[in-house]
Amino acid sequence: MTYEATVEFKFDATFTPTHGSSSWTSDDFIPEEHYLITSPAADLNCKQYFKLFEKFLLCVGMDPVSIRSGAMSLVFNDCVREEDQRKICKEYELTMDEDLDKKFKEWVKTQKELEEELETIQKFANEPKIKGDFVDSADGVV
Repeated sequence: MTYEATVEFKFDATFTPTHGSSSWTSDDFIPEEHYLITSPAADLNCKQYFKLFEKFLLCVGMDPVSIRSGAMSLVFNDCVREEDQRKICKEYELTMDEDLDKKFKEWVKTQKELEEELETIQKFANEPKIKGDFVDSADGVV
C-alpha cells in the first residue's frame, strides 16, 4: 500500500488604504500577497515539521527571535511536566534556573580543586633538581 500525504500552509492578504486616493502608491506595503508552502508529509519527522512551519512564519513576517521564543514556550510553560522539561534540557545541554545555584557551587568546587592541583604542580616544578653522577649502561659514566 502506498501512502501519500501533503501538508500546506497558505497565507492570503490584501491591503486597501483607508485614506487618500485610490491610486495610493506607497513603497512600504505590498497591496496583495499570496503564499502557499507545500511539502510531502509522508516522511516528515517532528523537527522537519517545525522547520517547515518556521519557514511559513518567516514568510508572513514573523521575527526569528519571536519564532524561537514561541517554540521554546511549548516546552517551558506551566502545563509541561518538569520531568519532560529536564529531558529537553539534557538533550540540548541547557540549565534550568532552579539548578543554577547547585551548578555554581559545583563550578566553585572544581575551580578550587584545579587551583590546588596547580599549586602542587608549581611546588614540584620549583623543587631543586637532584644532582650527581648517573651511570650510562653503555660505558659506565655520564
